[in-house]
Amino acid sequence: MEFIEDIRNFLYSGGDILWLILGVAICLWCLIVERFIFFRQNYPDLRASCLDRWEQRDDKTSAYALFIRQEFISNVEIQMNQGVSIIKLLIALCPLLGLLGTVTGMIHVFDVMAITGSGNARAMAAGISKATITTMAGMVIAISGLYLNKLIEERISDESHHLADLLKYH
Repeated sequence: MEFIEDIRNFLYSGGDILWLILGVAICLWCLIVERFIFFRQNYPDLRASCLDRWEQRDDKTSAYALFIRQEFISNVEIQMNQGVSIIKLLIALCPLLGLLGTVTGMIHVFDVMAITGSGNARAMAAGISKATITTMAGMVIAISGLYLNKLIEERISDESHHLADLLKYH
């Protein structure tokens, strides 16, 4: 329970923007996990279904067969890419929210300076902490999201090429 209390204190020290960053991070991680689950559980069945439909065709040499093959591959690619654009959007949003937290933290610092009329370091520390924590959180989430998004995109590319190889066009 002490761990949960530490997380709560961390979130409160970052202010409202850090809570917003947490919400975006939860959405991002849910979408990333969903894509990995898709590739582990749903994609093998989807690929097998596509291969079965192709193998059941008698015509695999005409121009019409080529269009059917491309349609099969395109439909699978659409399903593999589902949610990837939202993942990219959330990754791009994280550093911007971190920057917003930086700005709000610095506004707090300037308010303290205006009220106290001096550079009281103790009074300004909360605002500076809020500014740096939100920046760090936004960047950490974005960097880890970029890495996992790259893995997803590479998997989509590999599976698309593999499927195209499996659907033999004579």
